[in-house]
Amino acid sequence: MPTHYIILLFAVFSETIGTAALQASQQFTKFWPSVIVVIAYAVSFYLLALALRTIPLGIAYALWSGLGIFFIGCIGFLVYGQKLDLPAVLGMGMILSGIIVIHLFSNTSTH
Repeated sequence: MPTHYIILLFAVFSETIGTAALQASQQFTKFWPSVIVVIAYAVSFYLLALALRTIPLGIAYALWSGLGIFFIGCIGFLVYGQKLDLPAVLGMGMILSGIIVIHLFSNTSTH
């Protein structure tokens, strides 16, 4: 896997950690989860900026946000016990399918 995609993947993971910690911070009333939110988002945006050196903005943001939505939906279900109904699962499946289509078939995406 090219380095720029690895950097983008780490940006997604960092964003996902930040979003999960956002829930745990209980609207920034818990200190340590709040600290994790700030640090994780800062790292995520920094890594996203590095990935933008090579990956076009629209493609990078689609991958970053789409994978983040998918991962945080899974974490919400597994960690926080949030229920996902069929439309939610189908919608996240379509987002994941869109990411795959962009990656495999788009000439705009860097391979």
